[in-house]
Amino acid sequence: MFYHDNKLQYKVRVDKPNPAFANMLQQAIGGIEGEIRVCLQYLFQAWGSRGPQKYRDMLMETGTEEIAHIEMLATAVALNLEGAPMSMKDEMAKDQVIGAVMGGMNPRHVLSSGLAAMAVDSNGVPFNGSWVVGSGNLAADMYANVMAESTGRLLATRLWEATDDTGMKDMLAFLIARDTMHQNQWLAVLEELGGLNGVHPIPNSFPQTEENQENNYNFVSTRVNDMDGTAERMRNARWGNGTSMDGKGTFTVTPAMPKGDVPQLAPPDPRGHAQVEQMTGSDGSLLDKAKNIL
Repeated sequence: MFYHDNKLQYKVRVDKPNPAFANMLQQAIGGIEGEIRVCLQYLFQAWGSRGPQKYRDMLMETGTEEIAHIEMLATAVALNLEGAPMSMKDEMAKDQVIGAVMGGMNPRHVLSSGLAAMAVDSNGVPFNGSWVVGSGNLAADMYANVMAESTGRLLATRLWEATDDTGMKDMLAFLIARDTMHQNQWLAVLEELGGLNGVHPIPNSFPQTEENQENNYNFVSTRVNDMDGTAERMRNARWGNGTSMDGKGTFTVTPAMPKGDVPQLAPPDPRGHAQVEQMTGSDGSLLDKAKNIL
């Protein structure tokens, strides 16, 4: 069950409406770095959470807070669109260049939403649910959450730089601060789970004795040649020597060498109707036997 307060989580004010900035704010709503993504990500992780109740509780709390952030941004979009031209013809009459691009305004803010926010990014592309990560592995999800909050905070700081509206800067400063907290809380979960040594490799429930022991801590260099000293740089890098980050192995560097065979695929299945010229075996003969399967 969810409850709603008709007051915003934080004040949203616009000193001077800016339809172009309204379109930029759409990225923070429906873009891959946006609030719909983190809202659904945390909620779906919570709804599928198994294990200690506190992790489900935290995810539910934060996912619900992100709904409030969508509400704030949607309000900001609407306020920035107030007074926007409803007629492209009028704009084109004023200035052909501005008319051509609507001064950066998204035409769908007129055509589809009546000067309101939409569940799309700044290019008008609808939100994509495939961006939502909920693996069922708490550690893996926390890393996905850190990444989501990091790119979201990066976007918010770029939006902050893109406007001189004091109201918008104030709202964005609040959202940037919340992203700081959320990054830290996901990292706190990872620390609580045992840090690098405790959670890695993910999943830590799979016995590492079953891994190929020659390749689990080996950096493979795929350079064809080493004229510029790449191999030496890799060997001197943190990932090329010394104890692995999880403390369970030793980093090494080796050149890539094929250990498999040349792939040999069966001829096309006649039911797939490839060309006759494709219906040959490795010896070049027509595979009449393949027809018998029909």
